[in-house]
Amino acid sequence: MTVHLGKDRMRVILVTRNFPPLVGGMETLLFEAYRALKEQFDVALIGPSGSGDFIEPDSRTLSIAHSPLSRFLLHAQWESIKLAIRFRPQLVLAGSGLAAPAAFFAARAVAAKVACFVHGLDLVVDNLLYRKVFLPTIVKSDCLIANSRNTADLAASAGAVSDRVSVLRPGVAMPLEAQTRTRFRERLGLSERPILLSVGRLTPRKGVYEFVRHALPSVVARRPDAVLVVIGDDPKDAVKSSSRQQQRILEAARECGVSDHVRLLGRVDNTTLSDAYAAADVFLFPAIEVPGDVEGYGMVALEAAAHGVATVAFSVGGISDAVKDGVSGYLVPPGDYEQFVEVLLRHINADNREEWSLRCRTYAESLGWDRYGQELTRILNALVAC
Repeated sequence: MTVHLGKDRMRVILVTRNFPPLVGGMETLLFEAYRALKEQFDVALIGPSGSGDFIEPDSRTLSIAHSPLSRFLLHAQWESIKLAIRFRPQLVLAGSGLAAPAAFFAARAVAAKVACFVHGLDLVVDNLLYRKVFLPTIVKSDCLIANSRNTADLAASAGAVSDRVSVLRPGVAMPLEAQTRTRFRERLGLSERPILLSVGRLTPRKGVYEFVRHALPSVVARRPDAVLVVIGDDPKDAVKSSSRQQQRILEAARECGVSDHVRLLGRVDNTTLSDAYAAADVFLFPAIEVPGDVEGYGMVALEAAAHGVATVAFSVGGISDAVKDGVSGYLVPPGDYEQFVEVLLRHINADNREEWSLRCRTYAESLGWDRYGQELTRILNALVAC
């Protein structure tokens, strides 16, 4: 990669494995962060293979094979230091805890400031090597950008200096087209049946398996027409991966006699996802507490709000920063499935859909990506100015 230095703009290197073409909430966040940085700074990106296809052709980009993970980490460390020596950045920014060592040592090589996005899991992952090598570079960063108050608390517990941690909640993109409830329903043959929607990678902490076992039978007993639609598949490239969640969910549905009320769609394209949000009567976020794992924020709840859909969620991890109780949804004490069911049924049985839809959309509009980008650049400008 040939480096051309800008004369006036601050130079920034962003090192991240979480970037398109990989898919997920973190990837969306880092893509939007990159776009915001490019507005004000001279930015060079070190990202996964194919990342250059998602940014301007003349941008400074070095793509590294994201798998296997060990290869990416070693390659990113070496390339980050080399790039820092040539590019002479004022700031090196890690997209997550995984990229923290690469960003930290590259910054130190040229006396630059170093900042790191933290998402929750990267502060609690239960791996001895990670906690010995990665975590120290995270907490020694000049600035940590946490996606929720809960993640900021986890950073402090891990040893980060509290006044070096800034909480910056992720943003959301509002739908560009007028939404219709019918297209998705017709595709699945659901007519006017109440749709309970869940979206996200099927990790254990999402709690979909537990919801099917402990809550869905009670929902179906009182609303026999209700159907749970699950979008997302088992993770393949996550730091803390798990398998067989789809199979476990289907097995639980059969054992509980609710198989006819569960539709697992796997991964879908963006148009289908938007249609699913528009068709849903309620969005479900029954996350559970899992040792060595955490729900850092919950961007899908904000996406649901942008489509006018209220969320029913357990107040676990950073979800209480993504769902505003009484405004964009309902927060239920963790593990209280009886109350979860009552709140869920009360919502889908009510006749104030338009009122909730307006409330949710207004809330989401206040948390757009423009707001996120402005606050991010303010934080980083202040960091370098210190």
